[in-house]
Amino acid sequence: MKATAAAIDARITKRLPPDRLSAPFDLDIHLELPPGTTALFGPSGAGKSLTLNCLAGFAKPDAGRILVKEKIFFDAATGVCLPPEQRRCGYVFQDHALFPHMSVRDNLRFAAASANSSRRTLEQHRRINELLETFELKDLALRKPSQLSGGQKQRAALARILASDPRLLLLDEPTRGLDSRLRVSFYEILVATRKRLQAPIVLVTHDLEECFQLAETVCLMDEGRVLQSGCKNDILHKPASVQAARILGLHNLMPAKIVHLDPGRNIGRLSVPGGEIEGPYFPGHLIGDAGFACIKKTDIAVNAPSSTRSKNSLILRVLNADTSPGGVRIDFQGDISATVSEQEFRKLRDFQELSVKVDGAAVQFIGK
Repeated sequence: MKATAAAIDARITKRLPPDRLSAPFDLDIHLELPPGTTALFGPSGAGKSLTLNCLAGFAKPDAGRILVKEKIFFDAATGVCLPPEQRRCGYVFQDHALFPHMSVRDNLRFAAASANSSRRTLEQHRRINELLETFELKDLALRKPSQLSGGQKQRAALARILASDPRLLLLDEPTRGLDSRLRVSFYEILVATRKRLQAPIVLVTHDLEECFQLAETVCLMDEGRVLQSGCKNDILHKPASVQAARILGLHNLMPAKIVHLDPGRNIGRLSVPGGEIEGPYFPGHLIGDAGFACIKKTDIAVNAPSSTRSKNSLILRVLNADTSPGGVRIDFQGDISATVSEQEFRKLRDFQELSVKVDGAAVQFIGK
């Protein structure tokens, strides 16, 4: 089966010199992104917004090459550097960036005319009316941005982007500052937009739930580098490094040493704080290798201690327990945590040590 060609192939090297308020920063990444929606996820200062600005043409890389749907946006070797208006990137900022002196309809009309000067007036008019209808803006078409709610501004901003027929849609934390109801509304709008838009979408977010809800592809970034990139399910279940797992914040990382390997039976056994756990064979590693057992927090069950130790059960000391939105989070020795329901916790609250049972199929080993 032939592999899908990358919709975006971008090698970007960009150095920001130090100033009075910040240290120097180096962005050095290679993105090979398929069609669809890609999320750039990572901590503040990872270089996510700078990456968007390089794609859009608001920042010029020092070296590299940016190819979007086979069109060269930037090539340091040949001196090509298209200005932003020629790249036709739809860029949705946190403040939506609508023209404040224009009505919603005029914002769409301006975008359509700027991007499609050859399109006939009647054709543009039909296109704008279609977008106003699709994004439920028909009754708001004559309002200025200052007369719109946050959710209405979002819909208007995305409608204006579609009016310009972009080659690439860039979203920089578009739901920041919105309440949960408006976030859900935006997610629905973006899903509808993705179905109508043939262009790839790149989304910057700090919200892990948003990242995995909206994107098919995820790029984990930190300190100007891509730590891991790929299908969201692979990123979620198989972090490539300790750093990637820590950025996701979904996994327990236990210091571990490999004590047994059996490739024929697909078994690997690890020595960890509190005992041993068994998982699948760990290819590429040897007995005695030290590293970390990586297990999703949702793949751990917590029970009252028992006199009979079952397979993959560890007896760990309870350090703390706090109520969380998902139930009660219990912190154990060895930097291990798990969440149980409040009903379950009522049966466990009087124990100083608890049995932590690990799903063997979910055990991964990450070497040092």
